[in-house]
Amino acid sequence: MTRVKVETITVDLWGTLLFDGPASDNRYKKRRMVEFQMLLSAAGLSSSAAKLDRAYDESGAYLARIWSTHRDVPVADHVRAILAAVDPELPSRVPPALLAALVDSYAGPILLLPPAVDDGALAALETLKGAGYRLALVSNIMRTPGATLRELLGQFRLLAYFEHTTFSDEVGIRKPAPEIFALTLRAIGGDPATAVHVGDDPVLDVQGAQAAGMRAIQVRSSRRWNSVRPDRTISRLADLPAAVEQLDV
Repeated sequence: MTRVKVETITVDLWGTLLFDGPASDNRYKKRRMVEFQMLLSAAGLSSSAAKLDRAYDESGAYLARIWSTHRDVPVADHVRAILAAVDPELPSRVPPALLAALVDSYAGPILLLPPAVDDGALAALETLKGAGYRLALVSNIMRTPGATLRELLGQFRLLAYFEHTTFSDEVGIRKPAPEIFALTLRAIGGDPATAVHVGDDPVLDVQGAQAAGMRAIQVRSSRRWNSVRPDRTISRLADLPAAVEQLDV
């Protein structure tokens, strides 16, 4: 079979570059809601800790409904959903400056309690960039916005390797929808036929990328059989340059 040379590589964030599963986002909940309570109280819009706690959980159900359709919303809508769960009239009583401060408080905890990073990520990206591949990042968010995740990637010295970064809250689309891969490739002049996506999730990353006409390399710690058929499988990012080379053979 004729192989088409890889020119573009898109990379997943969570479970591939960084490790902090969806459930662990709750560790930021207390810090977020403490700051919400302080900001609202200072503006004369006080709410109890118990109400904010319940509202945070209710906003999660709202987000889950949206995410189940492979769509997404800006994090300002996350904040409005929390406020509306406290009091349906509260969002309309919050001025723009206060909303911006609430969004900052909502976004910031990950910078204080950062996730773990794959210890081979930096060297792998450096090798691939040096070999002339175009690199982009494609990521769904949970509650931390793309703007903050870029800042985090900068702190890990990873951001500069990507020509483009696509985050679901900014484009309104979530993996595995093929559109999020397509718009990322368009942003850097990539072609699905010469592109490969690297990620850990068999549905979001492998099936999503393949539906977009790309090849897929799955990062997984176990090589047990499953129904998903990535083009290559690796156990860590240190193995990525060699796996890409194998696709070119």
